Amino acid sequence: MSRIVELSSSNITCDRRDFLRSVTAGTIAAGVVGSSSTGPAFAEQKSLKPRSWIQIRGIYGGFPDEILKRGQTPADYGVNAIWVGSGGLKQDKIEQYHELGLKVFAEFNSMHFASYLKKHPEAAPIGTDGEPSPPPHGWQGVSAFDAGYRKNRMGEFRRVLETFDIDGIWLDYHHSHASWERSEPVMPDTDFSPGALKQFQETTGISLPDSAPAAAKKLLGTYREKWTQFRCDVFTDWVREYREILERVRPKALLGTFHCPWSPDDYNGAIRHKLAIDLPAQAKYLDVLSIMPYHARFGHPQNPEWITKQTYSLAEQLGLKGEPGEKQQIWPIVQLADWGESVGVDQVSSVLDSGTKQPSTGVMVFHWSGVSKDWQKVEALGRFYRGIRP
Repeated sequence: MSRIVELSSSNITCDRRDFLRSVTAGTIAAGVVGSSSTGPAFAEQKSLKPRSWIQIRGIYGGFPDEILKRGQTPADYGVNAIWVGSGGLKQDKIEQYHELGLKVFAEFNSMHFASYLKKHPEAAPIGTDGEPSPPPHGWQGVSAFDAGYRKNRMGEFRRVLETFDIDGIWLDYHHSHASWERSEPVMPDTDFSPGALKQFQETTGISLPDSAPAAAKKLLGTYREKWTQFRCDVFTDWVREYREILERVRPKALLGTFHCPWSPDDYNGAIRHKLAIDLPAQAKYLDVLSIMPYHARFGHPQNPEWITKQTYSLAEQLGLKGEPGEKQQIWPIVQLADWGESVGVDQVSSVLDSGTKQPSTGVMVFHWSGVSKDWQKVEALGRFYRGIRP
């Protein structure tokens, strides 16, 4: 999410937050936040028609109080849902937005609660040299194989669900130690801790050398496919446990996930081999998959159709068409805020159009704190959302 951490914990610095700081500092000072065109003008959206299959028209990144301060409501902009980092939830605010007719969803940091390592350095991901893997671009992950960390996250997940009257909760950063939210990702091979290696041997019956470097060489060579599946299974098992907690504590809430937008073959299968994400396996525990096709951030600044392409690829993997009665839904989170490449006002309609084609049944925009600094974008978002509203 190059120095990335969660939006849910206020004491951690992250690439997303670095982005927000840049929005509120230099760009705003120049008076041109996000409003400049990124290149050739994008075609104006033709007259919009209701898209009955789109259930959710959302905003990610906090309570949109700026709308209320203008004497308006989110409904005036066609918005019917918001996502708030779990560390920023407040029950009175949730009730306020519920009264306005909005769904309120939480974002939950799964594998990137980096402050845990301050007291538990042994939970750091271990690289192929047997040492803690340096954080790529400052992105510090935590090992999925550390029992104490898993207990910490499950306890916090339960607390959030018990404390707040939310309509759902989305897993974020549920992947291995890597910096992938960029056009040139850095994804070190990790998880070679003694606990992980022991668990692999017990699960598979395969014997490994005693030293981590020697074991890593075997796992990334002869046993690569078994190692990949093993790691994916562990990350999937976390999702299973999250689901069990939700079913016990707040069974009517939705469980979603924000996840890498790559197709299975992108970067030589990195979504599984490097990030340990097995979406078909995780999907049976999820209600909603929110693919993250940030077109500008991922090197497609002039091609919002990349959003549709990646969403179709996900749907094919899961056998979804965006039709009523399907067990899972796809609600992409699309980029309107500047992060890396800028996203001009002239792109807003094209980006949202790409994000609301079936099999999508909902959509949300990244990121309110950035988008709200350029009200032209908010107005363009509102025109689109109102136009497709049934």
